Amino acid sequence: MHKRKYKEIKLIFIVITIFFLAFLIVPVLGLLVKSFLVEGSAGLSLDNYIEVLRSKGFGKAVANSLLISSCSALLTTAIAFFLAYTIHCTNISEKYKSLIEKIAVLPMLLPTITYGFAIIYSFGKQGLITKLVGKQLFEIYGFSGMLVGYVIYTLPVSFVLIHNTMGYIDKKFMVVSRLMGDSPQQMFWMTIIRPLLGTLAASFIQTFFLCFTDFGIPASVGGKFEVVASVLYTRMLGSVPDFGKGAVVALVMLVPSIISITILNILEKYNVRYNKISVVELKKSKVRDGICGMVSLVMLISVLSVFAVIFVVPFIGDWPYDMRFTLEHVKGVMEDERLIGVYGNSLMVAFITALLGTVVAYGAALITARSKVSDKIKGVIESIALITNTIPGMVIGLAYLFSFSGTSLQNTFAIIIICNVIHFFSAPYLMMKNSLSKMNSSWETTAILMGDSWTKTILRIVTPNAMSTLLEVFSYYFVNSMVTISAVIFIAGAKTMVITTKIKELQYFNEYNEIFVLSILILVTNAAAKFIFQKLANKKNENNKKKEKRIMMKKIGMKKVASFVMAAILGVSVLGTTGCGANTGTEEVVIYSNADDEAVEAMKAALDNNGFEGQYIFQTFGTSELGGKLLAEGTNLEADLVTMSTFYVDSAQEKNQMFKELTFDVNTLDEFPNYCAPITAQEGTIIVNTELMAENNLPMPASLKDLADPVYEGFISVTDVSSSSTAWLLIQGLVSEYGEDGAKEVLTAIYKNTGAHIESSGSAPLKKVRAGEVAIGFGLRQQAVADKAEGLPIDFVDPAEGNFSLTESVAVVDKGDKTNEKAMEMAKCIIENGRADLQSYYPLALYEGEETNKENMSANSKVFSEALTVELLEQHQKLSEECK
Repeated sequence: MHKRKYKEIKLIFIVITIFFLAFLIVPVLGLLVKSFLVEGSAGLSLDNYIEVLRSKGFGKAVANSLLISSCSALLTTAIAFFLAYTIHCTNISEKYKSLIEKIAVLPMLLPTITYGFAIIYSFGKQGLITKLVGKQLFEIYGFSGMLVGYVIYTLPVSFVLIHNTMGYIDKKFMVVSRLMGDSPQQMFWMTIIRPLLGTLAASFIQTFFLCFTDFGIPASVGGKFEVVASVLYTRMLGSVPDFGKGAVVALVMLVPSIISITILNILEKYNVRYNKISVVELKKSKVRDGICGMVSLVMLISVLSVFAVIFVVPFIGDWPYDMRFTLEHVKGVMEDERLIGVYGNSLMVAFITALLGTVVAYGAALITARSKVSDKIKGVIESIALITNTIPGMVIGLAYLFSFSGTSLQNTFAIIIICNVIHFFSAPYLMMKNSLSKMNSSWETTAILMGDSWTKTILRIVTPNAMSTLLEVFSYYFVNSMVTISAVIFIAGAKTMVITTKIKELQYFNEYNEIFVLSILILVTNAAAKFIFQKLANKKNENNKKKEKRIMMKKIGMKKVASFVMAAILGVSVLGTTGCGANTGTEEVVIYSNADDEAVEAMKAALDNNGFEGQYIFQTFGTSELGGKLLAEGTNLEADLVTMSTFYVDSAQEKNQMFKELTFDVNTLDEFPNYCAPITAQEGTIIVNTELMAENNLPMPASLKDLADPVYEGFISVTDVSSSSTAWLLIQGLVSEYGEDGAKEVLTAIYKNTGAHIESSGSAPLKKVRAGEVAIGFGLRQQAVADKAEGLPIDFVDPAEGNFSLTESVAVVDKGDKTNEKAMEMAKCIIENGRADLQSYYPLALYEGEETNKENMSANSKVFSEALTVELLEQHQKLSEECK
């Protein structure tokens, strides 16, 4: 072996090893250490593991994950096998077979979180399919809804796996089996099932793994059916985040992943391989073809029906109340610079990820497939691929949150791109390795004898012959980067928001029209990308076949290949100078907020009308998400200005000392700390859908205790206090009126009536009441008032126990010398110029000289007897858990 060749290969190996060491091994080890750290105690401890494993509900969540993942994997594998069988073992038309192939992989072009919303608007009580058939076909929240979502999500992976393998089954053995007099059942087993056993098992395990680690579907239709992924999200970004226990949950998620990959490697040994594939004319059978064709058609229609609503709802005035056709929602998205900017971010991230990922996967595959370095070096690359295939996206994202907070990589596109490259590395690497392994193994040796260097040989000969696979790898990285959410949800910032994290944000504010429009953008983009890359790959394959005999005689120019590699390097290197870095050099103030749409618009109007237009970036989060970021990142937070629930601001200040003392006068009616000023006070109330109440002859509740009446079973939705502070308003009312023991009794009955409708988002109960999924919900009063004023069939009841409230405040992040001075000016502007508009939505008076609007005043405004603190919230969370 030429010494120069060793040097080049080893250089590639060193670069790849350092890359994965820095961005995979070190962060995951950091996560491991975090799991042994207990706040307030020195040294390492197993307390987090003990508490998590013993905690009520965790074992059930694990069992739920195992159950739903197993059922989904089994059903998906069966459907995928049937579709593949229809393609390979029947005589239906080629056009129909091509249609099956295209529709079966369609779901991979959309993010999983969209599936959940599509299920709600398709099969919910007011869903499109429900309206067409006249009744709800199944309960969408919980096991059934997740099963549908998971099957759709994993079908493309299972189908591609089985479809590809079935194409290599030698069908001449079917003829031999018939000649030997085997029964149809024996022939089916011996010639179809037996050769596919390894692949079918691999399909089951792969789909099981995907379901077990997915977050998007449980986030939208999980309901009361809690799974490990939702537990992890709640632990990390719940209303009181616990990072040590969250790290434990993340590591627990690795166990089934490791077992799955280990079994896959064992099964690889049992795959049936044929020396050659014979072309055999299939036996004609109209019955077989008819049954397979019809059943496949039903399966395809089922998949398409779920996605049909995505192309209907955005073009309707207000589903399901205003059914007029309109383009306003589409125009609204296209005219919203922020949303289009997020779409542009996603395109840029996906493109650079695909470039860099393809280079990394190609380099790694060259080491294992086109070199004669030691088995130890090859083993390192194989181990990296195995590890990346084992670790779920949520775990990688969480590890990055801990490892890179406070570094120059925090909240940059660079970290998102690196995360995607590592997260999706395994499959592209295996694709490249398999392709390179099939090429003539003597090319490099021959080229060296002819005087060419190893580098020239790879660029001139190997790379052109691998171009079709390179394009497939590029396409794989691009599409997956466009749809991923599990990892990036922990590491995206205001300036680095991508389209899937924006969809998650819009969920909190019930902006489903915008969600579906953005989903259509993702679908069209990915479909176009797949089409273009597939055409290019096919063209390259045809060209390579024509040139195969004279490949060593013709030297192909290096410019295209060199530019391909340089584009990846250049794309990453210029991130810091194109607005992609954490410090872009702009003076824009980054504002993080958990406020609702009405409050956000009021604050924006105050800023825009007083000289700050274009000088800020406003990023909204759910309360639990933003609370988690405040506590986790402290002064390393991307934001310069925060508007957030006051008790969270207090907790973050106590833990991190992260807010500056306000430099302007704050004349509040009640006493507030000198580092924050209240912007709104939000009250809780009972919300009802008047149409559903009448249809089901339900009595109008007058109190929270009334909601415990069995007559309301299945008609109520409330929020879980472990993930949203909105539910705290309900618990305050119960504890204040009935004491803790009485509150437990009432809350237990309420939870029984809610069934699967205990939500993680504070606005979710209103969303379900508005959509007609339930008749009654508990939520924020001002949202119900706004819906009623708009003419929706929504009303509200101020409970006899009282309308309790939570304040939200503005605070300026203290970043020392890096503090943006405009942040304090904007905080002052919001208080002095925004309160009038804010009070029109949130009527409670907060400042001297203000009066509560009598028309919007709640009937029973009350204040809890104890100070609202994180400690009190944790106490009430434990009470809530005991009632489930």
